[in-house]
Amino acid sequence: MAENRERPQELTRAELEIMQIAWKLDREFIVRDIYNEMPEPKPAYNTVSTFVRILDSKGFLTHKSYGHVNVYLPALSKSDYTGTFMQGVLNSFFDGSISRMVTFFSARKDISIKEADEILKVLNQSKKS
Repeated sequence: MAENRERPQELTRAELEIMQIAWKLDREFIVRDIYNEMPEPKPAYNTVSTFVRILDSKGFLTHKSYGHVNVYLPALSKSDYTGTFMQGVLNSFFDGSISRMVTFFSARKDISIKEADEILKVLNQSKKS
């Protein structure tokens, strides 16, 4: 397995697309598995292979080698990445304030009554924890 390396906070769009597939597979995989799951028009197989190797070198994936075949696995869960990413967004753009973030999004998108109720429910549950 690859050694533990410090991960950057954000993935590029192409890297995120590959990681989304890796998380969806929820098992060990080879590059062909990722390639097969990509939507049309598919990039070149070598491009996918290059991005998988980059994700491995950045520490987002780990691998085991079996001869000339590398078998990959996400090094962190989607939930862990999302938490780190969103904390960065919260700190960078909203000075760590959840209320500023909610205000920002609610001003730009109509929030339904159902969505508002769900937000309140989550906030009330977090107070109880």
